Amino acid sequence: MTYIIIGTLIIGGIIYLFANSKKTNKNSLPKSTLSKEIKAETNFESSQNDSLTYSEKLIKTKELYPFAKWRKNFFEYEMKQYTEKNCNEAKSIFDNLISKLISLDKNGSRTEKEKCFEIAVKSLNKLNEKDQGIIETGEREDLCELIDQITIASGLNPKDYAEGEGISDLWREW
Repeated sequence: MTYIIIGTLIIGGIIYLFANSKKTNKNSLPKSTLSKEIKAETNFESSQNDSLTYSEKLIKTKELYPFAKWRKNFFEYEMKQYTEKNCNEAKSIFDNLISKLISLDKNGSRTEKEKCFEIAVKSLNKLNEKDQGIIETGEREDLCELIDQITIASGLNPKDYAEGEGISDLWREW
């Protein structure tokens, strides 16, 4: 009798875990591969990119935008928060950041550049507040990696901020 009870509990536990993992997987995304893509495609610290101008380095970071992937998740994983409007708003925040950094030029002051990042990160905070859940774990990783690469392209070092965690960690709430 004891073996039957133990067996039933084990089987029930396995079924419970399997059923809940299906629910969780439906609402979670595959692990971010953005950092691998960044290192492979756009390592701004490499000598290959030394020939790029300040503006070109910043514009090149747009290749790392994760918003098309987020939009795909809207359909593939039924993640309703990745509407075209939300994704376009997030993209617009980064387009504005890059545009402002370009207008400062490479000789812009560190303080002015940091202010640009502060505005962008706080705008992302507002977007996340407006539609709770748009920035989950995978998206947070995407955005922090993207911000780090834009930081590097702007001539700043992400390791100089928030005890090495990156400039976004100074203001982000996601």
